[in-house]
Amino acid sequence: MRDLVEIGMGRTARRTYELDDINIVPSRRTRSSKDVSTAWQLDAYRFEIPVLSHPTDALTSVEFAIELGRNGGLGVLNGEGLIGRHADVEAQVARVIEVAASDPDGPFGSTAAIRLLQQLHAAPLDPELLGAAVTRIREAGVTTAVRVSPQNAAALTPALVAAGIDLLVIQGTIISAERVSQDNDGGEPLNLKTFISELDIPVVAGGVLDHRTALHLMRTGAAGVIVGYGSTAGVTTSDQVLGISVPMATAIADAAAARREYLDETGGRYVHVLADGDIHTSGDLAKAIACGADAVMLGTPLAAAAESLGGGWYWPSAAAHPSLPRGALLQVEVEERPSLEQVLSGPSDDPFGSLNLVGGLRRAMAKAGYCDLKEFQKVGLSVAG
Repeated sequence: MRDLVEIGMGRTARRTYELDDINIVPSRRTRSSKDVSTAWQLDAYRFEIPVLSHPTDALTSVEFAIELGRNGGLGVLNGEGLIGRHADVEAQVARVIEVAASDPDGPFGSTAAIRLLQQLHAAPLDPELLGAAVTRIREAGVTTAVRVSPQNAAALTPALVAAGIDLLVIQGTIISAERVSQDNDGGEPLNLKTFISELDIPVVAGGVLDHRTALHLMRTGAAGVIVGYGSTAGVTTSDQVLGISVPMATAIADAAAARREYLDETGGRYVHVLADGDIHTSGDLAKAIACGADAVMLGTPLAAAAESLGGGWYWPSAAAHPSLPRGALLQVEVEERPSLEQVLSGPSDDPFGSLNLVGGLRRAMAKAGYCDLKEFQKVGLSVAG
């Protein structure tokens, strides 16, 4: 039964929970972390760790995607970002960082840096630049994934498929099974079910916030559904701009319930749930899996890595929106930037869980007595307070 709270006469709201509100409850059985597997498989592609990068230029360059792939995860390029608009993407990102760092009002919400991001994103997309980036990742022997928005999916996908992408990510702040409003050019709205059925590659779609929308997206044929929109305190501003916020523990659990319902509805088709938002530590990662996620999209935790394109700075992909930016710039403070391998697999000298993220997940699974990710989704949970 849903926990409804009366917020005024005749108006109720549902009580929801963030990851910080819940805790994992271990069982009477424990095991060695050496006996734990964090591997998972999306369609034909197997990954050794349940980690994807949030598709932002602050993180994912070609080199970053290759390194994350070699460490067992999946790097997702932003198909509408700077990497497909500027041949000297590293120099352009450096310009953004310089402006943010020199802003006298501080980096949070730096209007000068946001204006520069908007200007840089106003440059036309060059399919050849984006295709060349995809080719370099593919030739390195790792899985290639590119994110496009629902508005531009139909226009950009053919070039990406021709370049040889393995996975397509259709991601917006909020996404529905059918984009019902037409674009300014009078084109037809995007029907995801039709669009996905005509592709020969698996599609991941999101973000969603609730059970009903997650179920609708699963019915389009998506191989995975993203829960959330990369929300991170101090960085993502969708709650201020749109009044929308994602209580991640509840949102993940709702999507997992939709997955079970769709599994029964189809007689066995499993759709993966990917959590994107408010995951900063290995404990957050473990809680996200425990709530029902199959994998997570990470932002700020990976921004600390030496290989990240932003050099320790982070902003979400929505920060560059031309008329309604929904993201600020944040400098991830570290004394010495660790390698991506250390962020993911250690060793760690940080007692708060910002390093060895996957190692922390493995230890949580072992302490609770579970040997793989699907089993760990059944672990007991408690609500704090």
